[in-house]
Amino acid sequence: MNSLSMSRRTFVAMSGLGPLAFAAGKNIPVGLELFSVRDELMKDLPGTVRAVAKMGYPVVEFYAPYFSWTPAYAKDVRKLLDDLGIRCNSTHNNPASFTAEGLPKAIELNQIIGSKNIIMASAGRVEGIAGWKTLGEQMTKVSETLKPLGMGTGFHNHQTEWAPVEGKRPMDVLAANTPKEFTLQLDVGTVMEAGADPVAWITANPGRIRSIHCKDWAAGQGQDRGYRVLFGEGDSPWAKIFEAAESVGGVEYYLIEQEGSRFPALETAERCLATWKKMRA
Repeated sequence: MNSLSMSRRTFVAMSGLGPLAFAAGKNIPVGLELFSVRDELMKDLPGTVRAVAKMGYPVVEFYAPYFSWTPAYAKDVRKLLDDLGIRCNSTHNNPASFTAEGLPKAIELNQIIGSKNIIMASAGRVEGIAGWKTLGEQMTKVSETLKPLGMGTGFHNHQTEWAPVEGKRPMDVLAANTPKEFTLQLDVGTVMEAGADPVAWITANPGRIRSIHCKDWAAGQGQDRGYRVLFGEGDSPWAKIFEAAESVGGVEYYLIEQEGSRFPALETAERCLATWKKMRA
């Protein structure tokens, strides 16, 4: 078998897809969340981005360390993206990017690199349902600031937001307290680990699931379970997720994300893209 051969588990998982090759879905790009190759990126950003583009990813998403860039460095990154013919649609951000001091910097850097979506990667510590409502109010103001600039914001879920607090799931509270243009960026793997239903969530929030992190997860113990399974090898119902995302979710692009695997990071990214292409053929 060559280096990109599919595992038996991946083949079995995909064999049930049948005719689900959505015509519209074929035109929705898949990118790479660069956290997937974080060690390589920190050592050599230009070389890593070139390697990712060479694999065939047309989109990348930079994560929180980008916030330390200078505008001059951001311009270098933009030139690199343009030269490679790829784009950055969104960035992942820590809470510091959404403060009165931090938001102008985040806006400047995102505008330079061509990103139109400043996504909150984590809310940090939030106290009770009242805290989640307050976060929704804060992010609504951010959304109002960005809208005239042709930009938007959103929230990337983790496991925490699916566990009930005071009888309510934080994700439901956040969705109810933000405007329809606020993106609910779906991290599939964390939904699966939390025991929630990603398809039901997409259906319940039409038009708001504009980007999806295609991170898989598999129940059980072992070095090849949990988040270490490759995209397509886990328990996530990808065919149903794609169908919901493209029929009602409003997905504009997908992002492969891998926290680690049994393979080196760049090989992992390449294998995941090969699986994606087979799924979507």
